[in-house]
Amino acid sequence: MTYCVAMNVEEGIVGLSDTLIMSGLEKATLQKVSVYSPPHGTFFVMTSGLRSLRDKTLTYLEEALGERDQPFERLYQAVNLLAEQVRRVAREDRRALVESGMSFNIHTLIGGQMERDAAAKLYLLYPEGNWVDTESLTPYHVIGSTGYGKPILDRALKAEDSMRHAFKVACLSFDSTRISAADVDFPIDVVLYRRNSFRIVERRFEKQDLERLSQWWDARVRRAIEETPGEWFDRAYDELDASSSPSPPVPASP
Repeated sequence: MTYCVAMNVEEGIVGLSDTLIMSGLEKATLQKVSVYSPPHGTFFVMTSGLRSLRDKTLTYLEEALGERDQPFERLYQAVNLLAEQVRRVAREDRRALVESGMSFNIHTLIGGQMERDAAAKLYLLYPEGNWVDTESLTPYHVIGSTGYGKPILDRALKAEDSMRHAFKVACLSFDSTRISAADVDFPIDVVLYRRNSFRIVERRFEKQDLERLSQWWDARVRRAIEETPGEWFDRAYDELDASSSPSPPVPASP
């Protein structure tokens, strides 16, 4: 499985992906994010699902980018080009995968900006080739093993937050996923894009880089639970304590 998250806040985009690849009893570390810098813009691509589908789709994309004469004016045009490659791979491979008992599983995050985009853009591309944008109420997309990290994104991320805040939220959502999902792990790859900069910064972090931070979060979560206010907790335990009190002895019959 995979954990990839990208967040589109007013300042720019923060993206994070794990690198663990599992095939049966074997595992390896491979990059799941690629950065492209066509004329007049830049964007990154993150994928979850079958590695073979990612490799084939991005090979076709890179070929199509090399053959393209007109530069992209808006990022959605690059997303549409990628969607064409996903559909092409589906035509070639979907039937064989289904006959082998596997699904055509590739989900993609595309984030960046072209010269006519007023702001940074972030899209989620589905295996069928259709896509969705982000919006102010849900300024993120997450793919892969989504169940463990998504609640933190919903609670702690807003579109008006800074990129620094979004980076912290991304790391915490990944750490929560890593703890509960055996097929998500370090190293993590991070991409940072500041609005109107047309330059994506890439960084890789190992387990030891975030180990102290993970321990700090564990302690803070436990402390927050212990300090949670609420008289209704006390009322529930008052009843429990009353029901647990020893009954008075029953006098013996004369």
